[in-house]
Amino acid sequence: MSEGWAAAERAEAGPRAAAVSGAEPDRRHPELDRLWQRGRAFLGSDLAIMGGAMTWVSERNLVAAISNAGGFGVIASGSMSPDLLTREITATAALTDRPFGVNLITMHPQLLELIDVCIAHRVGHVVLAGGIPSGAAIQRIRAGDARVVCFAPALILAKKLVRMGTDAIVIEGSEAGGHIGPVSTAVLAQEVLPHLTEVPVFVAGGIGRGEAILSYLEMGASGVQLGTRFVCAHESIAHAHFKRAFIRASARDAVPSVQLDARFPVIPVRALANPATERFRAVQRQIVDRFNRGELSQKEAQLEIEHFWAGALRRAVIDGDVEAGSLMAGQSVGLVTREQSTAEILAELVGQALAAIASRDHRFTSSFPGSAEGQGAGR
Repeated sequence: MSEGWAAAERAEAGPRAAAVSGAEPDRRHPELDRLWQRGRAFLGSDLAIMGGAMTWVSERNLVAAISNAGGFGVIASGSMSPDLLTREITATAALTDRPFGVNLITMHPQLLELIDVCIAHRVGHVVLAGGIPSGAAIQRIRAGDARVVCFAPALILAKKLVRMGTDAIVIEGSEAGGHIGPVSTAVLAQEVLPHLTEVPVFVAGGIGRGEAILSYLEMGASGVQLGTRFVCAHESIAHAHFKRAFIRASARDAVPSVQLDARFPVIPVRALANPATERFRAVQRQIVDRFNRGELSQKEAQLEIEHFWAGALRRAVIDGDVEAGSLMAGQSVGLVTREQSTAEILAELVGQALAAIASRDHRFTSSFPGSAEGQGAGR
């Protein structure tokens, strides 16, 4: 039994679970196992919970901690070179003997070399993010006996990716932190889950409790992906100031970046509002005014706008500059209330899901005491 399951049983024995008459923890495990069996088998983990790849945060320590606790950690390679990724994979493997994956950015100029690094180090799962990947990238991963996971912002693109050879899909709603699409998690789940059954589908964006995990599993998801909940894990190397900002924040503090002029598109990023957020508005106004006066070309203006956030995430996560840095966070940040170990976070999530199953079963048997279910049939 993994540390995550053992802790889940302890969490499950809390007040809510205790209120359910005659409930026994092990009797509720099979139902949750059945719901995410496909996701667990695909990932090779005890829990079908993937760690979201967060640049500067999802490194060896947090990734290994998630995998050791029964989840599935994913390294955020970001702009790493092949040599840096080699070192990160090696260091992670030294901390865990459980499966973990690597997230690669499709726009990286050395993408194929990074894929080769993953294959050489026998990484079993490669997650391609940041855009629709090429068929060549997908086939290179598959040829190396690794599984390909891709993000899809819509059903039509998910189906296209499956035809290209993708082994699993992640659908991520706009509640997520970092770069986001325009559609909420709940709507994406309704659009995709009933109609995409060929491969496992993992749901991400705004998930912070076990009841939400359970609801998506019951809709047909094979598992989930969470990022924001793990930022304040003890094993996370994020600066204390960065963690404190998360603990103090509410869901409404995590807002998408603002675009002031349609001529200069801003890729939407969800982050905690801070002084840098307001400065970004002011900088955009100044740059647009300069463009209108003919002082800048459109390309120069666009580059200046895009350059504003360069290095801002590292300043916040590593240096702790929460005033000038970027505090990328999903709306589930309101559910982050304290620092915990990764194992405790996963245990809470599983315990909440199991308690929800027990509570539902209890309500059903109370309403229909003479039913076959009430007599324990099928248990």
